[in-house]
Amino acid sequence: MMGSLPLLLLLLLLAGAGFGGGVRLGGGGYEDWRLGTATYVKEFQPHPLNDGGGACGYGDLDIFRYGRYTAGLSAALFGRGGACGGCYELRCVNHIRWCLRGSPTVVVTATDFCPANMGAADEAGGWCNFPREHLELSEAAFLRVAKAKADIVPVQFRRVSCDRAGGMRFTLTGSAHFLQLLITNVAADGEVAAVKVKGSRTGWIPMGRNWGQNWQCDADLRGQPLSFEVTGGRGRTVTAYSVAPADWMFAQTFEGKQFAE
Repeated sequence: MMGSLPLLLLLLLLAGAGFGGGVRLGGGGYEDWRLGTATYVKEFQPHPLNDGGGACGYGDLDIFRYGRYTAGLSAALFGRGGACGGCYELRCVNHIRWCLRGSPTVVVTATDFCPANMGAADEAGGWCNFPREHLELSEAAFLRVAKAKADIVPVQFRRVSCDRAGGMRFTLTGSAHFLQLLITNVAADGEVAAVKVKGSRTGWIPMGRNWGQNWQCDADLRGQPLSFEVTGGRGRTVTAYSVAPADWMFAQTFEGKQFAE
């Protein structure tokens, strides 16, 4: 009887891996669990998940309220920056040695890109090679689902709605020749698919994704109050009028309307 106990635990874990179905997202959609892998970055390592920066352009993650539970995504998930700000729930599965008992979950925000390492095998450093779906987690997030001694672990993950406090935040940079806009603290979808800006003396001007969550248009809008139209990853649009006053300055951040569930 005692000899069969490890086998019984394995069977229970494998059975539990398929539990969960779909999760309701903002706008009424669902996304099922799917299989991927996860690694983590130790907190003492110089890395965008630890010290800000990263391919989404968020800078100091604590300032922008993404906290310690963050992740870099492989190219198959990152979508050239389209996934920035999205939230993922994940759990470690199918590994009795490294997964925490009960397969607890953690929700992370996508803040960085995990680049491919084509010179390495998929299971030996090439975890983010296309078309693998891989999440490189902060240490705090990883330790919520797996043991610190683990290297790479199998996970189930799914997109979920993002819970944010307050409104969307718009940080303005640029020059006399262009306006660049960093959008943070996006609730519900988390992702941003399209942006428009309007000055008091202009119509709506489409902005293009420069990199990550930085959007840009070639226009001099100084001296005008600015309004923004933001379309989330699932197609819903929020319009925030006169977010920035006429005397706004570069490097300032303003708060506007938020997506509601």
